[in-house]
Amino acid sequence: MTKTILDMKSSAIQFRDWIEYPEAGILSKVILKDNYCQYTLFCLAAGTEITEHTASRNATIHVLEGQGELTLEGQTIALEAGIFVVMPARAPHALNATENLAFLLILSEQP
Repeated sequence: MTKTILDMKSSAIQFRDWIEYPEAGILSKVILKDNYCQYTLFCLAAGTEITEHTASRNATIHVLEGQGELTLEGQTIALEAGIFVVMPARAPHALNATENLAFLLILSEQP
């Protein structure tokens, strides 16, 4: 079972308290998970690349800090604080962190 930071009750979190960057690669922390959604904080070291892949669930990305590039269905999207991206299930995507990059990834079941 995945350990989560929050459980399913009224609560709050300050993301900046949980952001920490690895020297290389990816550090992820599951914030909350239930039967329908998973909320995960991703922290990527500068220079980290995630090769093109797809996901079986709908997803959103909300960038908290840093910079990078997301290639989503052939379109390049500049990632910076405040950007919110919607990715339908099975949409091919890849990511490159040009600086340390932190974002919230929300995976949700299709209706």
